[in-house]
Amino acid sequence: MPDTAEILLKLDTGNTGFMLIATSLVMLMTPGLAFFYGGLVGRKNVLTIMLQSFISMGITSVIWFLFGYSLCFSGDLKSGTDFFGIIGNFDQSFFSGITVNTPSPLNPTIPLFVFIAYQMMFAIITPALITGAFANRVTFKSYIIFLVGWLIFVYFPMVHMIWGGGIMAKWGVLDFAGGIVVHNIAGMAALASVLYVGKRKELSNVPHSIPLVALGTGLLWFGWYGFNAGSEFAVDSVTALAFINTDTAASFAAVVWLIIAWVFEKKPKFLGLLTGAVAGLATITPAAGFVTIGSAAIIGSVAGVICYGAVMLKNALGWDDALDVWGVHGVGGMIGIIMLGIFADKSVNAAGVNGLLLGGAEGMKFFITQLTAIVITSIYAFAFTYFMLAVINLVTPVRVGNDEEELGLDEALHGETAYETHTF
Repeated sequence: MPDTAEILLKLDTGNTGFMLIATSLVMLMTPGLAFFYGGLVGRKNVLTIMLQSFISMGITSVIWFLFGYSLCFSGDLKSGTDFFGIIGNFDQSFFSGITVNTPSPLNPTIPLFVFIAYQMMFAIITPALITGAFANRVTFKSYIIFLVGWLIFVYFPMVHMIWGGGIMAKWGVLDFAGGIVVHNIAGMAALASVLYVGKRKELSNVPHSIPLVALGTGLLWFGWYGFNAGSEFAVDSVTALAFINTDTAASFAAVVWLIIAWVFEKKPKFLGLLTGAVAGLATITPAAGFVTIGSAAIIGSVAGVICYGAVMLKNALGWDDALDVWGVHGVGGMIGIIMLGIFADKSVNAAGVNGLLLGGAEGMKFFITQLTAIVITSIYAFAFTYFMLAVINLVTPVRVGNDEEELGLDEALHGETAYETHTF
């Protein structure tokens, strides 16, 4: 049995240091999301939606320690130690059996605690993404129940099935940094929430502070380098590829969205540029480490067109997705998985596969696998979210009352306001 010093000498400080930075960057994305959403809502609901992001940082971290990490990454289908390849077991609840010297299974030169922390940041931001859909009209108590239930019954199984050695991993589904695991399922849950909760009484979609939205976008874009490049879990050429692909797709999507909005709305809108960038970031996420830079540019451009179209469709259908979570994250994640099925290139990442364009029969098989995964996960995330909200409503009202909605949730639910009103 080697002593601690000998084990520590096997750790790669460069990889470990990089992953600690990447973890910090992903953590920063949740406050960034709070600013992004906070700027988009009206003045009387700013604190409420920001609190919904920040509370996830606390509650999700607690659940992650108790059993969340274990349900995601303990056991696997191959060894028969999970539950039917759908969710893990409780063997590592409370981080049982894990010490400071336990190596990560993905990269044994990095402590497992770093992997645990990194994956925890993903778990924190994913349910927070959904909150933009039902802005201004959901009670805080029901949101807390929703947050816990959604993590356990939607997020944790998705992580295990795709990243934790579950059934979709066995099928060959690839998702580099969360096209399905984060964005698509959050977007579909958002759509279910919109349809269940119903429309706001006040349908004003005028952001109260575009500078706050810009600040949030900047923090999200910055953090996304850790989100995507960090998902390689090492410092190598794929890390660099994921980094540059992230920026490329975001930039192309932002410019394309700006141009389309300029054509149809007659003026170049700053908000359109910001929204387009986020759409590009969400769309490249599953493909960032598996495609060339040229493909990333195409993926970003497609995201700008289709996500803009999805938002217009949402408006035409009268869905009150207040902050376009479905159109940006849900559709973006879906497009990213499909584009990965088309453009995957094994020459840039030997751990990947060749997609439809390069892989012949195998590429077709992979493409169909990606489509199948999207269909199954989208239906499940939508259906379970809708069902769960109905169950929560039997316990405590999901929607706030008319008087509370009119007053604003900041004051009505939390007794606080973001901005003081002075009378002179």
